Amino acid sequence: MNKLAFIGGSGIYDPKILEKIEQKKIETPYGISYYTSGIYKNKEIIFMARHGNKHTVPPHKINYRANIYALKILGVTTIIATSAVGSLTLKYKLGDFILINQFIDMTKMRENTFFDGILHGVAHVDMTEPYSPEIRELILKEANKLNITIHNGGTYICTEGPRFETPAEIKMFKKFGATVVGMTNVPECQLAREAGIAYVTICMITNFAAGVSKNIITQDEVFECMKKNSIKFQNILKNIADIYIENPEKFTNKNIPRAEVIKV
Repeated sequence: MNKLAFIGGSGIYDPKILEKIEQKKIETPYGISYYTSGIYKNKEIIFMARHGNKHTVPPHKINYRANIYALKILGVTTIIATSAVGSLTLKYKLGDFILINQFIDMTKMRENTFFDGILHGVAHVDMTEPYSPEIRELILKEANKLNITIHNGGTYICTEGPRFETPAEIKMFKKFGATVVGMTNVPECQLAREAGIAYVTICMITNFAAGVSKNIITQDEVFECMKKNSIKFQNILKNIADIYIENPEKFTNKNIPRAEVIKV
């Protein structure tokens, strides 16, 4: 049976489309994970607020392993995540969406694998397509139906945080080929792959990265942009949930590389 989960990033803390909401927690080998279980048209959907319901967990302190392991235990086969990002180019506008298809990992201190030689042995997963092409195509079509500006494809460079980047770092990241910069996509996406869960991130441009514009970056700016455009996120997620209700077979994890998948 296929099951859908949403992971909400900065500014997305409330699964407004769900009914009969229950706040729950689950014990994993990597710690406790908190999540919301809700019903949409008689079908359960799982929601996780990545930073906590009141944005109390910074990006480098998120227990990514516990969160993804919990979703694996719950039988989730597809994760659709949201993320606030900074743009490395002025060709995008604030409030635009982007469906990333590649990432670059610049994090430093994170527990980033289940295959650490302890509980699940050692394995090496393929990351040629980190984000499910099939689910990305569904999202692209729904965003276009809603007349939401969405850019198809891009490279997310993930930094450690919680500070914003320097102009020198952004200049280097541009040379690497990065499109947007954020602080949470890694290791979330690679842990999902190790867990055998199809994964997609919908990014929103909430600011221009340091040095791209003359403006100083503030956290308030990011939150304000997310708040202003959150209805767009909600509408996309609602449309995706409708497809999930009508065609749950589209939310399979059978199309991702499965040479090595953790067992729970």
